[in-house]
Amino acid sequence: MVSKFHFIMKEVLKPSQSMNTLEAVKNFSEQFKYEPVVENSGGFKPQKYSRYIFVGMGGSALAPDLLRVENPNLDIIIHRDYGLPSLSEEILKNCLIVVNSYSGNTEEALSAFNLAVEKKLSLAAITIGGKLLKLAQENSTPYIQMSDLAIQPRMALGLNFRALLKIIGEEAALKETDLLAEELTPENYEADGKEIAEKMGNATPVIYSSRRNGPLAYVWKVILNETAKIPAFSNVLPELNHNEMAGFLSRDLPANYHFVFLKDKEDDRKILKRMEVAEKLYREQGQSLQVINLNGKTVCHKIFSSIILAHWTAYHKALTTGADPDDMAVVEEFKRLMQ
Repeated sequence: MVSKFHFIMKEVLKPSQSMNTLEAVKNFSEQFKYEPVVENSGGFKPQKYSRYIFVGMGGSALAPDLLRVENPNLDIIIHRDYGLPSLSEEILKNCLIVVNSYSGNTEEALSAFNLAVEKKLSLAAITIGGKLLKLAQENSTPYIQMSDLAIQPRMALGLNFRALLKIIGEEAALKETDLLAEELTPENYEADGKEIAEKMGNATPVIYSSRRNGPLAYVWKVILNETAKIPAFSNVLPELNHNEMAGFLSRDLPANYHFVFLKDKEDDRKILKRMEVAEKLYREQGQSLQVINLNGKTVCHKIFSSIILAHWTAYHKALTTGADPDDMAVVEEFKRLMQ
């Protein structure tokens, strides 16, 4: 089954074309019109599993991590490596292993798929094509073939998030994200993103959040790395108060860092207090800092409005440094050298 959205986008984007970063950000909310379909679904009942192992690398590991923000009660393991997590055979047999590779050709993900087949474990796959799609079809594995919008994996988080919700049977959350197609207007976030980029200046961004929003802070870091082509880092409270903070506050450091605090009014009041105190100390140290309030009608609205803001921030940061937001030659060259 091919969704109407998939058909429309395929008509717009010819096989040789790719959507650049600016177009992808402007069209981000359209991803929530995508209707994922599980193929080879005979007898597949995702609700019977109490734990999920998501295997993915780079952009394909971001959306699985965001599931933790959407629903902290989900028992999720994110595996960013070759093979499978070092768990007992008994635990592995009671998990649904979801191999998630946007391109379908990520070697770490393919190694996990093959090992899961060898061990006869419960398995599903999500991809736009490539070797993973072929393996899923050959092994009668349940899979979702996402629409190929000719964008980078980091730009496809809405698409991937919906596919993941479908494959684990989170139908209520999937329905909730339907509304984001109309509720999110990417252009409304551009001015704020540009302002954040300007405040960063030439400093290295460090993104802080609560533990629950840690995956979101990490998405900010990755988007800044890949789109703006700058170093960026992330960490979470309260853990950073026990170690990293000492590195920034125990002595005078050049003001070459820009701290971004992702503040969520739904966070525990103790976390909010810690954030306020840390903010005060960092400012007194002379460090560049700003607070971004996470807002949204729903948790999913909060997640993806922040991600759109991160995309605009990184895009405008790239413009100020002369970096090409679409250039991933470094990563591709590394892959070539690994062959």
